[in-house]
Amino acid sequence: MLRLKPDRAAQDLKAPRASTLRDPKPAGEPSDVDRVYGEIFDAAMDRRLLPGAKLTESTLCAAFDCSRGTVRAALARLAYDKLVAIEPNRGAYVWQAEPKEVHDVFAMRRALECIVIDMLVALDDVADRLLPLRGMVEREQRAFEQGDRISWLRLSNAFHVELARVLDNQVLTDMLAGLCARTTLIIALGDSTEGSACSYLEHRDILDHIAQRDAAGARAAMDHHLKDCEQRMDVDPGVDPWSAFQRHTLTPSI
Repeated sequence: MLRLKPDRAAQDLKAPRASTLRDPKPAGEPSDVDRVYGEIFDAAMDRRLLPGAKLTESTLCAAFDCSRGTVRAALARLAYDKLVAIEPNRGAYVWQAEPKEVHDVFAMRRALECIVIDMLVALDDVADRLLPLRGMVEREQRAFEQGDRISWLRLSNAFHVELARVLDNQVLTDMLAGLCARTTLIIALGDSTEGSACSYLEHRDILDHIAQRDAAGARAAMDHHLKDCEQRMDVDPGVDPWSAFQRHTLTPSI
């Protein structure tokens, strides 16, 4: 069996892969379906695999040394999560939002993030509970300043999921993780490191308002942050989608 070599830089910065932010998985070695699902999921979230890229079964089988049944099961799970579109006679593609879907996803994202904020500011010990998030924002800034794009993207995305996780509500966390994944794909076609350099500053501002139990200020900061993200789109990818899997060295699993 083969699997992709772990990203050592991301591990050093404690930058979690997006696939690990989903609902908790059973302990033990992941199945082949879990492995392929996670690698495709993370390639899309890291923006190594862009929206609209065709996911050919034969190529995926060769990349991950697995059966067509494994690939089909992984793609079916990704389609259920709305991250892959499977069309009759055309095959599977990384999900690419239509204009109305862009509006709908961001509208729901803003609404859910405001619910998270309102629930957090009601906590008496919210400032203490946010301390791990402050450490995450520091790592996000360090990743950006070091030019570690993958770690920076992972930490930026994880911030929002971990903010919800503070509430210890798995249903809410899962819902926000799904919306974060879909918004990541939406902005992937037009976003750039230069255009998002202030993400860690905005995250820090949001935390400050929540710690002060300033719900209105936190909601305004979050709304500004998400609207800024929504405006960074609409370019032609122009990238070979299979380069997403060529950037890693395939090594035998232990």
